Amino acid sequence: MTTQLMDAAVMDKPMSIAIKQIEIPVPKEDEALVKVYCIGVCGSDVHYYEHGKIGRYIVEKPIILGHELAGEVVQIGEQVTNVSVGDRVAVEPGVTCGRCEHCKSGRYNLCPDVVFMATPPVDGAWAEYVTVRSDFLFKLPDTMSYEEGALLEPLSVGFHAMKRGRVTAADRLFISGLGPIGLLAAQSAQLLGVTEIYATDVLPFRQSLAKEMGITVIDPSKENVKARIEDLTEGKGIDVIVETSGNARAISDTVNLVKRGGRIVYVGMPVADEVPINMNQLIDSELDVYGIFRYVNTYPAAIQALSRSNVDITKVITHKVSLKNIEEGIDIARLQKDTSIKVMIYPNL
Repeated sequence: MTTQLMDAAVMDKPMSIAIKQIEIPVPKEDEALVKVYCIGVCGSDVHYYEHGKIGRYIVEKPIILGHELAGEVVQIGEQVTNVSVGDRVAVEPGVTCGRCEHCKSGRYNLCPDVVFMATPPVDGAWAEYVTVRSDFLFKLPDTMSYEEGALLEPLSVGFHAMKRGRVTAADRLFISGLGPIGLLAAQSAQLLGVTEIYATDVLPFRQSLAKEMGITVIDPSKENVKARIEDLTEGKGIDVIVETSGNARAISDTVNLVKRGGRIVYVGMPVADEVPINMNQLIDSELDVYGIFRYVNTYPAAIQALSRSNVDITKVITHKVSLKNIEEGIDIARLQKDTSIKVMIYPNL
């Protein structure tokens, strides 16, 4: 029997990646084989490419990166009943055990045995095909594009941030940082009915895109952010801050920018493990503080909300690149941050 091969972008060491022919994976009895239509470049992919590690996760052998994807089911295992061949699906890239305390309590994103795509030593999906346990596949409505399906992964981070921060349509929201996650967090809020959204970033391109999305932008390099917020909200202040930049100063400033009794959601990972926070201010203001790790139970809600909304999350896609030109795609993401937001990779382009 002839072995079927596919193209995959394999990183053998930092700053070295190439398209190689590898075997098309065969789905297990509870898995489906998905033909990848498009897949985004995430900041974590760039970090692994440049440095070969993120915290305790170290690339020790050749790896396929990529975890933001959507595609078509082309084969299913004998036990699979929730999807069929031909279904268009979004892929949730972290397969959990389903048995531990965190999984059982509904917080499966904290599962210690999660198998997450493109997190060493697990291969990702910068390839033509990928196998996925079927309960982590979500059917896309006919009205939803593959690009929207792939963006459900980073959008889910924003959805989870809104849920953790108990954000409602009545809240005045502030987003710190307008990279892909910051912009999609703002759009997650819009999907929930939030209309008063403020944000900061120093890059003009990101500021412009945010304004197109209906976000009120404050330039911290030119304006006093706290004073501007006071002016814009007529002294009412900010109910919820979502910090996505990971900038140490921005993280420290959150306790001074949110109103008393407000909520702060930390999403962006700082370079340093420890960042100074004014604890007296936090305690005196009785602030609620939340950390975010990926997301949990977000895909069905995000699909439902997005399919019934006119919010266009594909605005964050600034570049489209073929898989065979993967080096170009990575270089755009890591070197052109002043003009790029989300680079989308297409295996069959």
